[in-house]
Amino acid sequence: QVQLVESGGGLVQAGGSLRLSCVASGNIVSINAMAWYRQAPGKQREWVADITTGGSTKYRYSVKGRFTISRDNTKNTVYLQMNSLKPEDTAVYYCNANVDLGPARIQSWGQGTQVTVSS
Repeated sequence: QVQLVESGGGLVQAGGSLRLSCVASGNIVSINAMAWYRQAPGKQREWVADITTGGSTKYRYSVKGRFTISRDNTKNTVYLQMNSLKPEDTAVYYCNANVDLGPARIQSWGQGTQVTVSS
């Protein structure tokens, strides 16, 4: 019913930048909060940042000042601009959205995009 597709991951040197995108499609009435999570090898998935429909944002302490989350409600898209990347940012990054389908509201996840930061 809802599909989230991430893009923009890749390999970058420490100190570099990447911009992730996530587009939502399907039988969507509206999208509420959107978020980015990440999962490093051997670790649990962790929250990175989120943004409300109105644009209020919150960040994980370790990425504050380096990452910026934004969204385009007209395109059902959320972005994550990642600057000053560090090797410890290496992970699969997942998009998450709270989606209103009309008769129901669901949490939807993307398939993930790999971000690798070399030292």
